[in-house]
Amino acid sequence: MTWSAGPLLGFDTETTGVDVDSDRIVSAALVRRDESGTHVRTWLIDPGVEIPEGAAAIHGISTEHAREHGEPPAPALDEIASLIAEALRGGVPVVAYNAAFDLCLLDAELRRHGLPTVPDRLCCDTRPVIDPLVLDRAEDRYRQGKRKLVDLCGYYEVTESGSLHSADVDVVATLDVLERILGRFPHLADLDLDQLHSYQVTAHRAWAEGFNAWRERKGLDGPGAQDHWPVREPVGTLW
Repeated sequence: MTWSAGPLLGFDTETTGVDVDSDRIVSAALVRRDESGTHVRTWLIDPGVEIPEGAAAIHGISTEHAREHGEPPAPALDEIASLIAEALRGGVPVVAYNAAFDLCLLDAELRRHGLPTVPDRLCCDTRPVIDPLVLDRAEDRYRQGKRKLVDLCGYYEVTESGSLHSADVDVVATLDVLERILGRFPHLADLDLDQLHSYQVTAHRAWAEGFNAWRERKGLDGPGAQDHWPVREPVGTLW
């Protein structure tokens, strides 16, 4: 029996935006999937800043709703990070779609509130992590089309009972997409978790370098893709 049989710990956030250094977590979900079933934990957080209308339109959480019903960020973030670190110490992989975004943002939020990051808690790198986006890009690299979670749900024929862009629904969808990816590329399940993590580090870097080279050829401005995965060193001062 391989790691694919579980347990697995899915993780996702909904946020005020897409900048991992300055944006805030508004909601989060951890979903443990093991032989006993699927177990969901969710958090609604008052981020302490205004939630832009564009972000609220995506995940449905307004500033007013978060202020009235959300938890203070520090204890919620500390609990989330503690559960992730506990899982990783026990050899349970964290599964996250576009993991570099959620894990980097979580670490930035923890530093902002004077709390230890996930690597701090582990005293080592954040691993093992499994990212269906990285795996899909690496294993089916020439497939045309977008690769957002909703696109992979369509491609791998995954149907969820709720609407995507809710953290708990997104996590369950991510776990289901991973299962379909393993069904199509079973050699991934034959790797041990350390090998699989290292494979994704290399695969993401290769994709980022290729993507940035394409942007350069097109004369596109902007920072391009970061080559780190799944976490990176902090950048500058967090406010």
